[in-house]
Amino acid sequence: MTLYTYCLRYDDGAAPNPYWGVCTLAICKPAIRRKASVGDWVVGLGSTRSPCGDISSKVVYAMHVTQVLTMEEYDTYCQKHLPKKIPDWRSVDFRKKMGDCIYHYGKGRPLLRPSVHSKGNRRTDLSGRDVLLSDHFYYFGDKPVGLPDDLLRLVHSTQGHKSRANDRYAQRFVQWIEGEHFKRNALLGQPQLKKKLLAMKPSACRQVCSKQHVESGH
Repeated sequence: MTLYTYCLRYDDGAAPNPYWGVCTLAICKPAIRRKASVGDWVVGLGSTRSPCGDISSKVVYAMHVTQVLTMEEYDTYCQKHLPKKIPDWRSVDFRKKMGDCIYHYGKGRPLLRPSVHSKGNRRTDLSGRDVLLSDHFYYFGDKPVGLPDDLLRLVHSTQGHKSRANDRYAQRFVQWIEGEHFKRNALLGQPQLKKKLLAMKPSACRQVCSKQHVESGH
């Protein structure tokens, strides 16, 4: 089991997407999406400059990977089983707007659906190849939970991620997060940028999300 940790600079509800009972990482973080396997854990830690203040030593979300699909398989899967993950960019429902199944695989190249990303994100998104899914996750959002002192070495404050350096702490992390009895597969907080994005027009919202994901090294 590999434990991946990284700094989630912009928690907008799209990457990860914690809605509809399944946490998914379908866009951004291409290196993790290429490498992670069923049984691994992916943990997003907070930023020093989040809307909640310095939460760099706190967990925003943790997902135990229970399924891995190619991006093309994910498109088919969503159409059959998770249609609400397909973005409805004009919806007043924030969850539908932030859908992460943003690429439609028909004939030829995958087409980008109206979504949080623009063409400038395409190369990074598609280079990830796979989508990580979890029906065993914890999402804290704007109510992040602090790591115990003996797990602070999991913090990764720069771009990229940590994995092998986490090996000696992986089992202890699982023991801790499972032992706290947090409610699984539910939103224990809201995405940190939700209020800001809801106040924007769709075009501005898309521009901001797209730019922020590029800036964060996703």
